[in-house]
Amino acid sequence: MAKLGKRTTAARDAFVGKENLTVEEAVSLIKANANAKFDETLEIALNLGVDPRHADQMVRGVVGLPNGTGKDVRVAVFARGPKADEAKAAGADIVGAEDLMEIVQGGKIEFDRCIATPDMMPVVGRLGKVLGPRNLMPNPKVGTVTMDVAEAVKAAKGGEVQFKVEKAGVVHAGIGKISFDDAKLAENIRAFVGAVAKAKPAGSKGSYMKKVSLSSTMGPGVSVDVDSAISK
Repeated sequence: MAKLGKRTTAARDAFVGKENLTVEEAVSLIKANANAKFDETLEIALNLGVDPRHADQMVRGVVGLPNGTGKDVRVAVFARGPKADEAKAAGADIVGAEDLMEIVQGGKIEFDRCIATPDMMPVVGRLGKVLGPRNLMPNPKVGTVTMDVAEAVKAAKGGEVQFKVEKAGVVHAGIGKISFDDAKLAENIRAFVGAVAKAKPAGSKGSYMKKVSLSSTMGPGVSVDVDSAISK
């Protein structure tokens, strides 16, 4: 077993015996022990009481974080004609139609969010096996299949975060940078948890939100009191 470095050991020791903290306590602890040489992301993981194998227990949605993510989001838009021009004017990084489809089919995916106009879905639909596993497939339920491509591009660039429950019933996302003020991170946390809470599916039985955990990119995680994360 590889020997842990002094920094890693010290960070883990600082978290020992600490669990179910308030959002503010967790943010303070994580920031104090985030010692990487880059601006780490604050990551959140929610363990939900759902089985996404059942359609009526699927959890997905989108939330606009009040203070953004701190990440430069690369946006691709499938559109033609005037809508393609609108997307470019709004700041989309890549815009195309069949030509973009061929690029993606070739394995070149240089974007973090994919948006499409409804008329482009027959083209985009051919990319399901490529975009689906990466959670990049445009979907009208989260506003990425739309005629208002300009607004969708601006939202994606401005800190909008999509979420989708994974097989194990976990929702995971990056919700800000460690360099953000504590209060801004706490606000982002509650906005994200609140959005997941509102997305509770009809088929969910018993306890829905079982656990909320926070961590930095390179640091250990800590559990947060669910009530503290939902409201203040």
